[in-house]
Amino acid sequence: MDFNAHKPIYLQICDQICDRILNGDLKPDDRIRSVRELGAAFGVNPNTIMRSYEQLQNDGIIYNKRGIGYFIAENAKETVMETKRKQFIDESVPELAKKMQLLHISANKLLELLAQYHMDQPDD
Repeated sequence: MDFNAHKPIYLQICDQICDRILNGDLKPDDRIRSVRELGAAFGVNPNTIMRSYEQLQNDGIIYNKRGIGYFIAENAKETVMETKRKQFIDESVPELAKKMQLLHISANKLLELLAQYHMDQPDD
């Protein structure tokens, strides 16, 4: 995995796991790789993976079955979706609005452009 130098690696690993939950690769009660397995796969220290798993567990996205491993929580997809939406609204939307203003792109033009990308998902 190529890591971004501007964000801690453990958070990038959390993001990668959350993305897999959102796209359906990981479902409730699926077992995820062990700390050592994922560390080897990403080429990072197992302590970094452990930090990622602790963060995901604190966020209610995974849970630990002692002696067995880590699993995806029942409501993980909803939790991730809510968190990612809030992050998008709080961080990306203001940046987008600023760029639109600088480039003189109207909201109507943006809606036109978004329609081209088949943005027919529900608003909730």
